[in-house]
Amino acid sequence: MSLPDPALVVLVGASGSGKSTWAAQRYRAEEVVSSDALRGVVGSGPHDLDASADAFAVLESVVRARSGRGLTTVVDTLGFDAGRRRGWLAAARAAGLPAVLVELDTPDQECRRRNAARDQPLPARVLAGQLARRRAVADEVADEAWDLVLPVTSDPSPATAPPAPTESRAGRERTASTGVDVVLQVSRFPWGEDPLGWLRGVALAADEAGFSGLALMDHLIQIPQVGRAWDPIPEPWVTLGAIAGLGTGLRLGTLCTPVTFRQPGITAKAAATLSALTGGRAFVGIGAGWWEREHAAFALPFPSAPERLDELEYSIRAMRALWAPGTKAHAADGVFLPETTCYPRPTVPIPVVVGGNGELRTLRIAAELGDACNLTTSDPQVLRHKVSVLRLHCAEVGRDPAEVAVTVLDLPVVGRDRDDVWARVERLRGRTAAAAFAARSHAGTVSEHRDRHAALAELGVSTIFLSTPDLDGPEAVLALAGLNA
Repeated sequence: MSLPDPALVVLVGASGSGKSTWAAQRYRAEEVVSSDALRGVVGSGPHDLDASADAFAVLESVVRARSGRGLTTVVDTLGFDAGRRRGWLAAARAAGLPAVLVELDTPDQECRRRNAARDQPLPARVLAGQLARRRAVADEVADEAWDLVLPVTSDPSPATAPPAPTESRAGRERTASTGVDVVLQVSRFPWGEDPLGWLRGVALAADEAGFSGLALMDHLIQIPQVGRAWDPIPEPWVTLGAIAGLGTGLRLGTLCTPVTFRQPGITAKAAATLSALTGGRAFVGIGAGWWEREHAAFALPFPSAPERLDELEYSIRAMRALWAPGTKAHAADGVFLPETTCYPRPTVPIPVVVGGNGELRTLRIAAELGDACNLTTSDPQVLRHKVSVLRLHCAEVGRDPAEVAVTVLDLPVVGRDRDDVWARVERLRGRTAAAAFAARSHAGTVSEHRDRHAALAELGVSTIFLSTPDLDGPEAVLALAGLNA
């Protein structure tokens, strides 16, 4: 069972039931507060019962402090004291955290065996009393209103991420078992002295890791959400042309090209050329544009939002006219072209992904003209609402919703294990509170993100454009391979 995170997790079980092992397999050492360990801090060792009162005083202080910061806290004690359990439950409620109680129901014989193997085993009568008390606790917690009570009848190892692919997946099916395609979006380029070598390494790693495609941001200056203004941010269509020559099986495109940067015919020409070079694996992510600074810096007009949305609609219509068969004139829906001579023609239809969350215009444009929309949220509640708005627009324009795929831009923190995840959170969060940053970035392991992707698939998402904030080279890409298994 997937436990809520962050949460206050209270363990209940007799000595030798495996509480500490269970916690260590699933949580960082900093997240676990243990009465035995604290006896060793305030007393002579973990078995110094004379230090119990002081140890529990420290424990309660730690629980209150961590819960107040919205951080996951695992309470590793016997858990038999009803008063203490109610106190921890109240602390979780006050902090707005889910309260989870984990009952270790290890067989009595196994508890006795483990106890006997310890350097300082409990007296048999003490352990017998604990085992009897454990059975009584099961009835008590039924009336304590925990958000989740998880019985653990064995001591399983934690779930592990699927093994990374060991060979290129070019030409193979690239939809993950979670039900979604995962496209790697590259937004930062710490390429040092060898830009082309870095790009080559990242693209080949994405292919080997089983990503279905690779997308590049289209900005003239690196955006502040990603890096510094003087960090490199390459022109995407030139860069995608270089990647096309590597012979991977990746779909290639932008996410997203602002309509304010280029006339639609120029974007249509670039995309058609990329389609020819890749054997039909090009796509165009396109949006209205949003960052005024880069327009001013490059002397580009930055019209009002309604005007940019008008241009978005016009651009999609114009691109489709230029990609259509023949060289005839085109005059329809406000697009007037004396001829549509645009060669090479796309070898297959080029998918147009309309980026943006605007419910009034952007999603309507996606519903009428796009092959997909791209939403900049992976929050299930928000996503569910946006998808319903998209489907309403589809009904209004007379289009089957199945013809408009739902994609999301996902910006997660991904680590090898829980320790690595939180090390990344600390490194990346800046002045944002750790719990808030972890929640916003869905910080988790590969296996946890796979579960999240499966949940997004159930909401109707077909493609996830994934961009991690600390992707710095091929090895970081390969570490994400389990997402695509």
